[in-house]
Amino acid sequence: QVQLVESGGGLVQAGGSLRLSCVVSGSMFSVYAMGWHRQAPGKQRELVAAITSGGSTNYPDSVKGRFTISRDNTKNTVYLQMNSLKPEDTAVYYCHAPRPGMDYWGKGTLVTVSS
Repeated sequence: QVQLVESGGGLVQAGGSLRLSCVVSGSMFSVYAMGWHRQAPGKQRELVAAITSGGSTNYPDSVKGRFTISRDNTKNTVYLQMNSLKPEDTAVYYCHAPRPGMDYWGKGTLVTVSS
């Protein structure tokens, strides 16, 4: 069983920064990719960042250059550094752990960006 616990969300003004953390229980954290997704009210959940076991990263154009995903395999933790935040970044952010035959999700952490 894999459990994910996010933290670090909150209220921030436009142009500000936040760092989200996701601690993952279970073994073999280092061998799997991880991701961050978000869901704004009335919208579908979307990928905002992904990182492979080897550290390669992927971002959609909407956050490229502003968001950075990283991982610390010694702490079973994946991070999302978010800079230059915009009101349209307001959403619930979810940590995602894809595993063979199963997807695991955290409960989410709310990020609110005020204008």
